[in-house]
Amino acid sequence: MEKKKIKVLRIINRFNIGGPTYNATFLTKFLSDDFETMLVGGFPEEGEADSLHILEEYGVKPILIEELQRTPNLKSDRKAYKKIKQIIKDYKPDIVHTHAAKAGALGRIAAYACKVPVIVHTFHGHVFHSYFGKVKTSIFKRIEKNLARKSNQIIAISDIQKNELTKEFKICKPKKVTVVQLGFDLLKFQKNVASARIETRKKYKIEEDEIAIAIIGRLAPIKDHGFFLDVVEALKNEVTKKVRIFIVGDGEERATIEERIRLIDQNERFKIEMTSWITEIASFNPGMDIICLTSKNEGTPVSLIEAQACNVPIVSTDVGGVRDIILPDETGFIVTKGDKLAYIKKLLTLIESDEIRQFMSEKGWEFVREKFHYTTLVRNIEDLYRKLLIENKK
Repeated sequence: MEKKKIKVLRIINRFNIGGPTYNATFLTKFLSDDFETMLVGGFPEEGEADSLHILEEYGVKPILIEELQRTPNLKSDRKAYKKIKQIIKDYKPDIVHTHAAKAGALGRIAAYACKVPVIVHTFHGHVFHSYFGKVKTSIFKRIEKNLARKSNQIIAISDIQKNELTKEFKICKPKKVTVVQLGFDLLKFQKNVASARIETRKKYKIEEDEIAIAIIGRLAPIKDHGFFLDVVEALKNEVTKKVRIFIVGDGEERATIEERIRLIDQNERFKIEMTSWITEIASFNPGMDIICLTSKNEGTPVSLIEAQACNVPIVSTDVGGVRDIILPDETGFIVTKGDKLAYIKKLLTLIESDEIRQFMSEKGWEFVREKFHYTTLVRNIEDLYRKLLIENKK
């Protein structure tokens, strides 16, 4: 008699470029044969890159719900909820696992209403600071506390995030939160690194003696490109080398950033370029000498893991799970959020020192290749699922 598979319904906010899409894709594709998974998600917002090509690459076919949108909307939220509830009734999952805020709200309420045995939610980030004012933030915290009571387990993607959820914002008790770091298919970032560097620098006409710097992510207020451009402008008169800066991504802040760039004096030795989204980031990264992040709030920034996988050193603000994914002063520099002078100093150090960049580049791949491989993610999630199912039967 064939063994009955454990059925998992996985629900994600939207399929945009970022950690949640990779996480959902690998957990749909690579769980063992003991499991059967159905993946449900929404479309990216305007200005975000569609990440459905990632699912296609791994042969994952999701169910798309047009009404599942990030921005709160009573009409579309009600429709999305009804569709999710019907999927649960038809599929009859043993586990509903939601990813990120909107999917976490609608998915968990629907699963609870349908009496799904095990309900799990992953916080890929949170909105408890730097997004909204005090009143709106307080409302979101109350909502998440209520949703946590409907959940068998909460997953945080870093120890720092667990501390924020349980001690700083008191969403739930520590025993209800398990830390499971994200996992990625990182081997592709080490394939043909040398030739990828040559091709990328040729494509963007980056000269041999130019230092290429990239910041990768949504052009949104939370990513604080304004801070990054403040740093860049201050560096302009400090550097002795030729510098090329690439702002990779798209989003609501694009016009503001373009206007700001126009106000910064550029010349043959100092250039800033906006590229929009780049899907072949494993080919682009090796052409860079430094990758930056200046966010006010993060979960686990994928761009920094991918940078290290391509042997590229980092300068980042100290937010979210950044300290869990960088070896400070070995694979990159971590700077206190908002400390402009410190950020300028660290970025200038990397620009000017070939030796430090070389040292950090050699450490990156060695650090991330095991810690953030998807096989570790899959093993940890399977163990958690089995534990929760046993506890539920008791």
